[in-house]
Amino acid sequence: MYLVSILFASLAITPLVLKMFFPYIWKDAFYLANLVRTLLKFVLRRRRKPLFLVLDRFLEQSVAHADRPFIVFENKTYSYLDTDRRSNKIANALQRHSKLRPGDTVALFMGNEPAFIFTWLALAKLGCPVALLNYNIRSRSLLHCFNCCSAKLLIAAEELQEAVEEVLPSLREQGVCVYLMTKQCDTLGVEGFSDQVEEASDTPLPQALRSDITFKSPALYIYTSGTTGLPKAAVLNQNRLLAALAVLDSTGVIPGDVIYLNLPLYHTAGFLIGFIGSIETGSTIILRRKFSASQFWDECRKYNVTVVQYIGEVLRYLCNTPKRDNDREHNVRLAIGNGVRAEIWREFLNRFGNIYVREFYASTEGNVGLINYTGKIGAIGRVNYLHRKLFPYALIKYDTERDEPIRDSTGLCVEAPKGETGLLVSKITDIAPFVGYANSQQTEKKRLRDVFQKGDLYFNSGDLLKIDQDNFIYFQDRVGDTFRWKGENVATTEVADILTLIDFVQEANVYGVQVPGNEGRIGMAAVTVKVGEQFDGNKTFSHVASYLPAYARPRFIRIQNVVEVTGTFKQMKVRLVEEGFDPASITDPLYILQERKQSYTPMTGQIYSSIVAGIIKL
Repeated sequence: MYLVSILFASLAITPLVLKMFFPYIWKDAFYLANLVRTLLKFVLRRRRKPLFLVLDRFLEQSVAHADRPFIVFENKTYSYLDTDRRSNKIANALQRHSKLRPGDTVALFMGNEPAFIFTWLALAKLGCPVALLNYNIRSRSLLHCFNCCSAKLLIAAEELQEAVEEVLPSLREQGVCVYLMTKQCDTLGVEGFSDQVEEASDTPLPQALRSDITFKSPALYIYTSGTTGLPKAAVLNQNRLLAALAVLDSTGVIPGDVIYLNLPLYHTAGFLIGFIGSIETGSTIILRRKFSASQFWDECRKYNVTVVQYIGEVLRYLCNTPKRDNDREHNVRLAIGNGVRAEIWREFLNRFGNIYVREFYASTEGNVGLINYTGKIGAIGRVNYLHRKLFPYALIKYDTERDEPIRDSTGLCVEAPKGETGLLVSKITDIAPFVGYANSQQTEKKRLRDVFQKGDLYFNSGDLLKIDQDNFIYFQDRVGDTFRWKGENVATTEVADILTLIDFVQEANVYGVQVPGNEGRIGMAAVTVKVGEQFDGNKTFSHVASYLPAYARPRFIRIQNVVEVTGTFKQMKVRLVEEGFDPASITDPLYILQERKQSYTPMTGQIYSSIVAGIIKL
């Protein structure tokens, strides 16, 4: 009896002892179980015949939950069955009126609206991969993005007609067909498509149209600025999309959830987590054209939202709104996203209540992802033995001045110790493949060889992370020529190329500077002016407004006599970044972009003080 009592007592206190000495053991165990379940689901789906794709999961949901609301948009509701039928009409219209064939790539140029989702599903039913174009891009960037995926057809929203017409001559030269989601269009070379859709049948498309698709077939092209140059088309094949479907089931979203989606659908976060994730769980999407901090919580209450998506900026904007007595009166229980600072995270929870923040790390083209399953504020994930075995990754020492990994005397990389910042690299394997970009040269640049042994091959994430003594992982910064502002990656080389097109600009060195109270870094350019010329703020504003989306336009311009370069002729940015945009510490002429005046005007100490104090919002 005595031994039995000891045994029961031991069993009773064991969980408490484990939690005391290993505080995250139960969360680690739960994550392991979830990881195994996710992998099993993925493997079983891979074995299904005929091939099981994301589209097939949607078709399952449209049968199982035909009348369940799938999309709610501006007080209009579309059920799963409505969405299925609407996408059938678009697919049948394309079959009848276009020369589109299975396997042909189609570029989709739309904002957040139900037609975006209907059209993507229609093209999936036709067996066509889709390039998701950023609706903010114009002119040269738009044409570049269209061309690099070799699209045969462009489908655009009615409000983007002017942007389409800018590149129409080039599209017509290539024999590209252009459809505009409007009833009638008088522009030569552009066809109105809405009437054709309304007249089309909503009968299902035969599965035979997708018979040639394999798991290696491209499904999506999503554009990322990467580290250099114009936007790059990251290729997501059918295998990657199916894997995302399984992974998203582990985020904590359940079938009865109502998801508030205000992130752009052309982004990985909006498309994969918001849209595709809802297909997996059979949830309802509250679709917004764009984010509005002032309307966010009112709409969450109106539609009984339970899950929201964010990037770091979103939570900060919400925390910056005037406080209300009903700030905690809502049904939101889960926030999924990335890029939130620890102090904003705390402020968000203190103000808006007990919302579980599911911070994660991933990239569009990358082969490894991390998720903060413990709720540790500030972390993007936690080192887990099984996860690291399945998806081998490491942090390696990185020389930020030389912009390259540090290697030892044998030519191999050096792993960064705990507590030290290092470059995240992940091994390319059959389980964790790296498909890359539409451009093979861009793909090769992201491959890192001879990392820990001769002949091995890793994906270079371009991100600097840190692992602490408790195995929590923290994001530190991005390497190379990219910074992040307003939730968008900005490639400095692209902006510099645009600036040097101005007739009086000789050279341009673009970089990001930190602004107190803001996430990320805002754009700044140090430029030299051609001999005999003068800087023209009006002309500069007109030029950048024509060629660059708002988030990529340099907010500050610094005029220099010469752009400093290193011994290897690389532009020097470190000192410029450190000096920032304070006119008191910069002797060079300094200008600020003024939207209302549509010009770059001289930067003053008073303006600087107002920005630092948060009076002037950037």
